[in-house]
Amino acid sequence: MRLSTTPAVLVLEDGRTFTGSAYGAIGQTVGEAVFVTAMSGYQETLTDPSYHRQIIIQTAPHIGNTGVNAADDESRRFWAAGYVVRDASRVSSNWRSEGDLDERLRSEDIVGISDVDTRALTLHLRDKGAMRMGIFSGPAAELDPTVMLETVLETPRMAGARLAEEVSVSAPEFVPAVGEAKFSVAAVDLGIKAMTPQRLAERGIDVHVLPASVTFAEIEALGVDGVFFSNGPGDPATADDQVALLRQVLTARIPFFGICFGNQLLGRALGFGTFKLPFGHRGINVPVIDRTTEKVEITAQNHGFAVDAPLEGETTAPADPAFGRVAVSHVCLNDDVVEGLQCLDIPAFSVQFHPEAAAGPHDSSYLFDRFVDLMSARA
Repeated sequence: MRLSTTPAVLVLEDGRTFTGSAYGAIGQTVGEAVFVTAMSGYQETLTDPSYHRQIIIQTAPHIGNTGVNAADDESRRFWAAGYVVRDASRVSSNWRSEGDLDERLRSEDIVGISDVDTRALTLHLRDKGAMRMGIFSGPAAELDPTVMLETVLETPRMAGARLAEEVSVSAPEFVPAVGEAKFSVAAVDLGIKAMTPQRLAERGIDVHVLPASVTFAEIEALGVDGVFFSNGPGDPATADDQVALLRQVLTARIPFFGICFGNQLLGRALGFGTFKLPFGHRGINVPVIDRTTEKVEITAQNHGFAVDAPLEGETTAPADPAFGRVAVSHVCLNDDVVEGLQCLDIPAFSVQFHPEAAAGPHDSSYLFDRFVDLMSARA
């Protein structure tokens, strides 16, 4: 493969710029700049709906070497607003490869840039915090720098963004249990990854994947044994409809499990606040301690918001005393961010990370078994 020599420019909202070569589609794009520390799994990253309206910066220097294939897609399309890499691979060499990443980026109309010092860019974001960014390639790269910066500054911020409805399925979908069906679950799609229903189905669960706009009456009509809230993009402070739905689930004492965005919504449903992290957690190498076992897990994560809940002791749910006691079950060992909530008097828990683990690691897969245990106890 011959890599592009078309010039490209990356512009941050604070005015800092990086130059490089076009990668993927030619043109311009804007979004929130986020860096991903994973050493592998770039295809799973690009197809994760949680990256909607974000420009992904890969800290691993060599990207594209294993190509792309149909099996590893986590959703129906690439969701990233843009893509930044240091060294784009000239060769796709893997027995599972069915195509080239650069070609796939172009077919998905994802504007990217290569030959960028991603280490310097990541250190800048770690120092200054998350910010908006634009990539301009081809004729767009010849625009006046002031015009490019103005374009970036006109981009909406992620804080206050309501995005789950934009990535959710528009109609219910069904994933049957593998083998005998023991339980059924309503999985509310806020940006769900394909591996999540698969992990549930592997445990004998019929999975009803439902739109983000689903009502409690519609869930009740399915007669499910549990409710699951998925990961997803945007600011959890905007998800009032889903928080109201979750409070109905908790009041009905239906077993609940949430991950990532679902963790933040459980926090809100219980009465805790949420806040935007300086630069978020994104990668497949984030250490988290499970306080119920005292074991440390290496986790897959992708989030820029977190729950504001007390780390120590038990707290009565601020939203409603009927929800009982709540404890922080998991904590990030990098920065003490809340990574999980456990309700002690009602059947509900959540984690901030991704136990479905596409593309790994698999330390946290036991959480799906905990959900099964929760439904078994209620049966």
